[in-house]
Amino acid sequence: MRRSHVVLVAALVVAFAMLLFAGCGETTTTTTAAETTTTMPAETTTTEMAGPSGDPIVIGAIVSATGPASPLGEPERAALVMLEAEINKVGILGRPIKIVIEDDQSNPTEAVTAVNKLIQQDKVVAILGSSISASTLAIKPITEAAGMPLMALAASNKITEAPIDWTWRAPPRDALAVGAALGYIQNTMKLTKIAVLHDENAYGASGAADVAARAADFGLEIVATESYKTEDTDITAQLTKIKGASPDVVVVWGTNPGPAIAAKNMKQLGMTQPFVGSHGIANKSFIDLAGDAGEGVIFPAGRLLVPESFTNPAQKAIVDQFVAAFTAATGNPPPTFAGHAFGGLTLVLEAINRAGSTEAADIQKALNETKGVITPDGVYNYSPTDHDGLTPDDLTVVMIQGGTWVLAPQ
Repeated sequence: MRRSHVVLVAALVVAFAMLLFAGCGETTTTTTAAETTTTMPAETTTTEMAGPSGDPIVIGAIVSATGPASPLGEPERAALVMLEAEINKVGILGRPIKIVIEDDQSNPTEAVTAVNKLIQQDKVVAILGSSISASTLAIKPITEAAGMPLMALAASNKITEAPIDWTWRAPPRDALAVGAALGYIQNTMKLTKIAVLHDENAYGASGAADVAARAADFGLEIVATESYKTEDTDITAQLTKIKGASPDVVVVWGTNPGPAIAAKNMKQLGMTQPFVGSHGIANKSFIDLAGDAGEGVIFPAGRLLVPESFTNPAQKAIVDQFVAAFTAATGNPPPTFAGHAFGGLTLVLEAINRAGSTEAADIQKALNETKGVITPDGVYNYSPTDHDGLTPDDLTVVMIQGGTWVLAPQ
């Protein structure tokens, strides 16, 4: 049986599988509607493989390892550190990689400083980042002007709006998550009146705007909309107004700590409406911060949080390997955001490997031709006009139960 192209991707976690990247002979590639299959020559063996040598391929990464978005950025940083060590057991194109990780401190201004350093000083061939939408939108004009491949790790719809000559995305964009959340409210919860509470930052504003634009398509009526600032420590005033509007369900769009504060404040106000969150709370931080108030919270997320939800055996195998490797390296299973870093790095390195080059134009062409690449976030099919690459089937709906994640009732 042929080795699936997805085994190439799994190689980012399992060092021996990385030998597929470093084959001594030529490969043959067969493309089908379902996936791309790469067959290595029979004479390629482990004992024939040489270790990486020469100048490293330098990849830049901007993550929010500190500041309010650290629950997103820190697991991304940890994943990249782990993956760099694994990949360098065999290398890419016969060379080691070097990932230069910059912390934007959850601040777009710091992200701009970081991206200029990576381009001008570190001479990177591609950049991953940032963890948050505001920082990603701040650096995107710079990478576009420089002709620098940027693999975004944030979700705002605006990130992959034109121009996108040099910008691609690893996580599901807001529109996919909004569709999953509203569809669940309509089809499974059978509710109609919703209130929207959102962060005023780029991520929260993007999600709220998408909810407002599409609610009617799902037969939903928005009876109240309120917002909060990322640094707010109490959202009682906004929730009191929402309570007065008598919604059937409260949709909360933001990343921690805001949604966790909202869950606590709803409980304090005696609000019994279901809490439907965004994919921005797909980490253990929300559970820890919200405590008992997080029980029963429902939100759309990638399938990494609930590995038993994977129906694709190849993707399940990759996820199992990633979960084992990340847990061994950090002592904790990977949250969704670690999966974003895994996926972003996978997509960039797979493109470099397929292009056989680190030239920007070659990476751009290879990324635009990406088909059937599997990561924990889903199966990617990019094109010159679609730089998101995922579909609604790559998401599921999750519920917090007993302090952990389970599939939400269907």
